[in-house]
Amino acid sequence: MLDSYAVIGNPIAHSKSPLIHSAFAQQTNQALHYGAILAPLDDFRETVESFRQQGGKGLNVTVPFKLEAYQLATRLTERASIAQAVNTLKFENDEILGDNTDGAGLVRDIEHNLEISIADKRILLMGAGGAARGVILPLLQQKPALLAIANRTAQKAQALQQQFDAYGHIAAGSFMHFSGENFDIIVNATSASLHDAMPELPDGIFAHTALAYDMMYSHEPTRFLQFAQKNGARQIADGIGMLVEQAAESFLLWRGIRPETKPVIARLKSFI
Repeated sequence: MLDSYAVIGNPIAHSKSPLIHSAFAQQTNQALHYGAILAPLDDFRETVESFRQQGGKGLNVTVPFKLEAYQLATRLTERASIAQAVNTLKFENDEILGDNTDGAGLVRDIEHNLEISIADKRILLMGAGGAARGVILPLLQQKPALLAIANRTAQKAQALQQQFDAYGHIAAGSFMHFSGENFDIIVNATSASLHDAMPELPDGIFAHTALAYDMMYSHEPTRFLQFAQKNGARQIADGIGMLVEQAAESFLLWRGIRPETKPVIARLKSFI
């Protein structure tokens, strides 16, 4: 009987996780089945428990259940505990291990695939929701010169600043708070690209060597990435690499082996 894994969320039909993990399994000769589970918005815990009772070994968790997964876990990795959000569950005996691989996926995509060092860079993180929360610690662990968090509601950004202040040099405020400054790496962790929109960034915010990175992805560059190209960013990247890299972190946690990601990233891009 094949070991069973899945991605769980609502909605879920759009998820590329089954394609990614099937490619990982084939590449590494791992005998497993990976599916997709649509969980009712008010029935996440019961849906997870049903999957466990049927012999499920692990789950990837996507919106809107990362906080509920955090609360469900009986043990947390450090990065999940600090982020207070979980995107990966591993079931072993009676234990539910919760991890958050989002930040590690982002860092690995930037440093390994895009070959851009984060150390000593000035980084602007756009957004203060769950997507931003999950990547702050891994970014700070790379020792940037500054990590600035910009959000439409400044208080939410400032709350994250207070939470993570002990881990590195961090600033927070509204988008316009950073008018007159420029950054080497600007990461869009807002949901604006889902709605073909973008926050109002101040002029001159991209350094001449800047990387503009959108966690979202689509067939064409998002509005944020188009804006970045027109306003001085040297390089743009969407979230496909992060998606594959965070999946590889989950696969490593579950199977004890890290798959090669570059061929899977290339394959995924051909589907989008």
